[in-house]
Amino acid sequence: MATRRVIFFDVGNTLLFPNRNRILAPLPDEHRPTLEQWQALERKTKQEFDQGMLGGMVDHGFWWMFYTHLLQEFHVTDDVRDSLVENTQNSANWDQILPGTCEALQRIGHDHPIGVISNADGRIEDVLRSCGIAGCFRSITDSGIVGCEKPHRAIFEAALRALKARPEESLYVGDVYSVDYVGARAAGMQAVLFDVAGAYRDRDLPRVESLAGLEGWLTRYSLE
Repeated sequence: MATRRVIFFDVGNTLLFPNRNRILAPLPDEHRPTLEQWQALERKTKQEFDQGMLGGMVDHGFWWMFYTHLLQEFHVTDDVRDSLVENTQNSANWDQILPGTCEALQRIGHDHPIGVISNADGRIEDVLRSCGIAGCFRSITDSGIVGCEKPHRAIFEAALRALKARPEESLYVGDVYSVDYVGARAAGMQAVLFDVAGAYRDRDLPRVESLAGLEGWLTRYSLE
């Protein structure tokens, strides 16, 4: 295994989390899922989405699938689904940051150049800045600016060029197997899943559930 020199991070569900109150505004309070219900829906959707992506049969995006399940489980008509998807795809609504995130990134960044690769709307750098962590990264690669999304190889290659990094010396950390893990591996990078919701706990894959877990993982597996 090559030395991991550069580490790239996904943003959504890895560094920043959804502002569910803002995103779910089209729904009455009684139809809004708890965090536990949200994560259960996330696990269900990731399994379905991954299967479709790997089989080449995805007709809709991840969040379209997610809200289809949510609306069915809460017996809500699907006339609000497009609004929910639009709210979720607005990067400004991903502004929830866990305590200690900046400090953990600074520790990781002390030993490794770190960057971001995000499927976003061209504004993810502004969101990272407003959350106080943009300065942790040496590069921020946003699909809305690059013009292609993960798992397309080109977005990973753009990020590698930005940091003059070789893929075999780079690690990608993201939360969706078919998009983040498979995409990074196809680009020649190493990868680890950031699995807060526990969607991949039963899979024999490199995974962590927190930045603290990632720090421990890096200590165990990084080579001199």
